[in-house]
Amino acid sequence: MHYHFRKAVITDIPEIWAILQEAIIRRKNDGSTQWQDGYPNLEVIKNDIGKGFGYVLTEGENTIGYCAILINDEPEYQKIEGEWLTNSDFVVFHRVAISENYLGKNLSKKIIEFIEDFARKMNIKSLKADTNHDNFAMMKIFEKSGFTFCGIVYFRGSPRRAYEKVLE
Repeated sequence: MHYHFRKAVITDIPEIWAILQEAIIRRKNDGSTQWQDGYPNLEVIKNDIGKGFGYVLTEGENTIGYCAILINDEPEYQKIEGEWLTNSDFVVFHRVAISENYLGKNLSKKIIEFIEDFARKMNIKSLKADTNHDNFAMMKIFEKSGFTFCGIVYFRGSPRRAYEKVLE
């Protein structure tokens, strides 16, 4: 399979939103509280794309995954209960979601590999991310991808598990 990772554009919004809605339902069906409070929503996606943060994973013409990538832009990470591995520039990614039709193909890990390439091109050696305490699938992906649990951060009043990976 040939997967491509590119900046999202406005015309990608319907497919991105469909993927995120599937992921929101999947989180609920897994018994998770993550993404059950009206976030993420369509405005968040439009904002991601408008600011150039939105990225899609594609196979041919099909959009099969989504995430937002930012550089040094996560104020909540400054208030970590714990300690980051590094205190220099970092790439942070949020809202990772894979299409229902493409689950079980390690595509979240593939997105992380593309994010690592993105970071290296920017000469940044740190990736940071977080997930809900009950998102066991994402925790496993972080561990398999070489991330280290660093502590707890809070979003909208909820604790989140924070991870970092230092790139070689």
